[in-house]
Amino acid sequence: MVTSTPTPPEGGTSTDPLPRQETLATIAAQVAAIDTLLALAQHSIRVFDVDLSGMGWNNAARAETIRAFLRSNPAATLEIVVHDTGWIERSCPRLLNLLQYRGHAIAIRRTGQDARQAMDPLLIIDGVHFLHRFHASQPRAALSIGDAVAAQPLVTRFDAISESAEPGVTPTVLGL
Repeated sequence: MVTSTPTPPEGGTSTDPLPRQETLATIAAQVAAIDTLLALAQHSIRVFDVDLSGMGWNNAARAETIRAFLRSNPAATLEIVVHDTGWIERSCPRLLNLLQYRGHAIAIRRTGQDARQAMDPLLIIDGVHFLHRFHASQPRAALSIGDAVAAQPLVTRFDAISESAEPGVTPTVLGL
């Protein structure tokens, strides 16, 4: 799997006139920011989290936003890396349904041994926009829209986490 986000055709620039940075102090603000960022996605959505719980990933509107994103561009990708896939497997049927029907564009993997200590969830959109929660146990996070330079260290961090990731959730159920 490719470990870097390709530069969007428009050169990695945002349609916003100026880059925007903001510090978010609550989980509710982060959930809203995730929805804002997902609406901006054109090429790639990259997520790192402990388990995706508590951030609205099974919300019907969010699932529809992701579905529309995947339909909008044949090369669109969603890459998720989590420490524990259990919550996704038990409590996230909408995401699993997307995985079943769009498995060629979605990867849900588990962190490898090298990344097990990482505790700073990330959402990176097109290598330009991001939400970076400073630590999974605390609600503070940084939101950045339209600043590819600010996003680059987090893209590099996600690449390192993704590089060591192992298979996680698959689009088909195998077994007896």
